[in-house]
Amino acid sequence: MESSEEEEDFPFIESITPQSEIDSLYQSHTEKGIRKVCCELIDLKDAVENLCGNMQTKYLAFLRLSEEVVEMEHELIELRKHISAQRILVQDLMTGVCRELEEYNSANGDIGDSQQDLHVDELQSSLPSDTDIRKALFLENIDLLLAEHKVEEAIEALETEEKNCPELKGPGDTSSMEASYRSAFLKRKSMLEDQLNEITEQPSVGILELKKALSSLIKLGKGPLAHQQLLKSYGSRLQKSIEVFLPSCPLYPKTFPATLSRLMFSIISVTTKESGSIFGDNPVYTNRLVQWAEWEIEYLVRLVKNNAPSSETVFALGAASNCVQASLTYCSMLESQGLKLSKLLLVLLRPYIEEVLELNFRRARREALDVAEMDESSLLSPRSMSPLSAFATSSDSVLVDSGMKFMGIVEDILSQLTPMAVLHYGANVLTRISQLFDKYMDMLFKSLPGPSDDDNLTELKEVIHFRAETDSEQLALLGLAFTILDELLPLAVMKVWSLKNDSKDLESENTVPNASITPELKEWKRNLQHSFDKLRDHFCRQYVLSFIYSREGKTRLNALIYLNGEGEDLYWDPDPLPSLPFQALFAKLQQLAIVAGDVLLGREKIQKILLARLTETVVMWLSEEQEFWDVFEDESVPLKPLGLQQLILDMHFTVEIACFAGYPSRHVHQIASAIIARAIRTFSARGIDPQSALPEDEWFVETAKTAINKLLLGTSGSDASEIDEDHIILHDEIVSDSDDIASSLSSIESVESFASASMGELDSPVHFTDP
Repeated sequence: MESSEEEEDFPFIESITPQSEIDSLYQSHTEKGIRKVCCELIDLKDAVENLCGNMQTKYLAFLRLSEEVVEMEHELIELRKHISAQRILVQDLMTGVCRELEEYNSANGDIGDSQQDLHVDELQSSLPSDTDIRKALFLENIDLLLAEHKVEEAIEALETEEKNCPELKGPGDTSSMEASYRSAFLKRKSMLEDQLNEITEQPSVGILELKKALSSLIKLGKGPLAHQQLLKSYGSRLQKSIEVFLPSCPLYPKTFPATLSRLMFSIISVTTKESGSIFGDNPVYTNRLVQWAEWEIEYLVRLVKNNAPSSETVFALGAASNCVQASLTYCSMLESQGLKLSKLLLVLLRPYIEEVLELNFRRARREALDVAEMDESSLLSPRSMSPLSAFATSSDSVLVDSGMKFMGIVEDILSQLTPMAVLHYGANVLTRISQLFDKYMDMLFKSLPGPSDDDNLTELKEVIHFRAETDSEQLALLGLAFTILDELLPLAVMKVWSLKNDSKDLESENTVPNASITPELKEWKRNLQHSFDKLRDHFCRQYVLSFIYSREGKTRLNALIYLNGEGEDLYWDPDPLPSLPFQALFAKLQQLAIVAGDVLLGREKIQKILLARLTETVVMWLSEEQEFWDVFEDESVPLKPLGLQQLILDMHFTVEIACFAGYPSRHVHQIASAIIARAIRTFSARGIDPQSALPEDEWFVETAKTAINKLLLGTSGSDASEIDEDHIILHDEIVSDSDDIASSLSSIESVESFASASMGELDSPVHFTDP
């Protein structure tokens, strides 16, 4: 049963053919096929040999036939000469017979005078006159010269005949015989013009032969036609050169426009010279030449656009820049010949250049903002060679890679620009670089923590590949952005912009470039600074808000600290200090300065910029926070002179922090002065006399300076312990991330932070001490 079931499942097993039969069968078929193909190839070879033999035989027959045609043409010319000579003999014979008859009649008297005179007149009337004979001979001579293609001799003969027969130059009132001769004369003149046109239209005509033909057309009174043929001849030469070159354009995607420009403008230059030598300075011909040159330039721009790589590639930008450079250089050379084509060229190239720039910077935006897909060049480039490598964190290098990729893209675009392209389209390029930098700043902006991070955390994780959570990461991000702004971008741009000075000598007086490049660069730098300022201000705003507000949303810096103070007068306090929030601000800035000193090592400029802006942000918030001032204006809340004194001391303390740290800010001083003035007005309105309540300004300044030194030295006595305990509670909520920094004011170490080494305030580094 099992075997039968297997046979039913595999019925084809019985029909298996042995391998030996398969080999013998298909081997025989293969041998037959190969033999058949060999026979067909042999037949094809014989057919090809026969065809070649037939072609060679026919070619030799064609050569013999051509030689016979030439010999026949010579024989016809000789026969025509012979017929002309026989005609002259017949005419001479008839003239001699007439003369003999006249002599015979005069010798035989007047016999039958009337009848004989009649016969003589009839005979003479049937014979041509000397003039007719001369004209006939002239026409035959012209026909002979035209048949032998003796153009110059034919032109001389026609000119001589026109001088001898003035009626040939104009229609006038002529007889039928003269009109017939004039028609025959003009016909032969037209035939000569056709021969000259054929010469000029021959592809292989030489320059000298072409110039002779054109000069001959001018002699025939066909100057416009001769000029048209000149332009047509050089245009066809240009077309042939371009057709030969175009197939190789893909092999040279960046430099082929320069070669096309050289071909184009060399032909225009030669044509201009030849036109001037043959036709002179005739304005009619000059205008036609300029119009023809403009057409050719339009054709050049179309060729470059049609054969260039895709407009979004750097090769297309390089091709467009090389086209601008080469074309404008050649245009400046042509100006010495009277052709001013630079303006037209710039007008024609501008749409194409702007299209290439737009598409290139669109691609640049996609690549620069796509952090997830880093290209191989940025990954393989030595990171240690870049100034941005200093901002690489131990946990992640995405930030540095993105900065290097951004600069690589910008430098790649700038490297394609030529001096002429920078001179005429540099403002456009600078604008687009600033827009690209602004987009990059927006990407870094999203990497910083914001007020709604917790709400949109899931959404942001989908698009943000780097999050700057810690102080060091945020400072590294700002340092990278500032390095690109202040060092790398200006260096890359000036390296290219310096080359444009070389092109100024080539610039003609009538070529109008953009305005001075210095204002362009200044405006560009201002735009870059504005983009960076948005990033910097966002960091400072969030940093200050995290200091001012607790996680529960309560304000640490509120008016209550100026209402609940102990004592009546700060002036008589033996150890006056700023309020606790401002002491905490001093510690917060001190901590940030320590981190900045490590992360932004050697970049004191950005350190001072950030610390100054942070200080400005604090006093600006205090100045604009209306809830803070509403407490003082509430008449139900009692005010004390001590609160006004403490507020003024806090403002002076804030100003002195900036001065002590080496970043004195006029803006901070102005805002602090405005806050002091507003506080005095508010307290005065509530019945507190500032004249009696406030000491001199010098006291506040000296007290603020002393407070800074006390906080640094940690020698504030028993009050220091109280401050520290309160501040520990405050500080646990506001101090951020860094593991390297202690969590309380008393344990912070400050060696060379706050740029204190350069201030000379302290003779040697000091440390906070634990009370």
